[in-house]
Amino acid sequence: MPGLSEEDVDPDPISQFLSWYEYAPGDAVALVTASPQGLPSGRVVLLKGVDKSGFVFFTNYGSPKARDLAANPRAALLFFWPPDRQVRVSGWVAKVGRAESERYWRTRPRPSQLSAWASRQSEVIESRAVLEERIVELEGRFPDEVPCPPFWGGYRLIPTSVEFWHHREDRLHDRLLYERTQEGWALKRLSPLHPRLDPRTTPAPGPPGHCQNRPEPRVKVRQS
Repeated sequence: MPGLSEEDVDPDPISQFLSWYEYAPGDAVALVTASPQGLPSGRVVLLKGVDKSGFVFFTNYGSPKARDLAANPRAALLFFWPPDRQVRVSGWVAKVGRAESERYWRTRPRPSQLSAWASRQSEVIESRAVLEERIVELEGRFPDEVPCPPFWGGYRLIPTSVEFWHHREDRLHDRLLYERTQEGWALKRLSPLHPRLDPRTTPAPGPPGHCQNRPEPRVKVRQS
């Protein structure tokens, strides 16, 4: 794949994102939030909409990520599309309107709708049987249309920065950063990671106290 040049990218980061997203293998994206104490938390969600106003995903409003966003309404998205492309997005997050949430809700298959009602996201449960019993109860409660739960809906991340990364075999990867200003979007080129810090080639760190280059101890055989 060719690299990235300032002359070839769109001046608007959303348009540039859409030109890449057209060839993406799926809708999965890592969403990172932080607690009021600054503790980061990441998980994979599904991107369900993107336009000039931002990036949309849906979730349970009682989930840990929703609690993070209520206290600290800033977040980051990370898309990685092997083997060459990565996009990082940072910005403010706000709930979408109720009509938008309900409109998307109606496109979900019935089993997914029932699951949203049944699962109190991230709570501790005794067993899977608890969820299955709730589904049976909900089947009787909602024999026809399943309404959108009041505790479920969408969020929109409104970007303040968008970075496009493109792999280069010589490790001088292309990194183009769009930053929102009062005049619009400003485009900058960033220096790539040092080759030794390239996530494609650097081994994952070991546990605390582990030395990456320390040889494993030999097994001692007790003499009898």
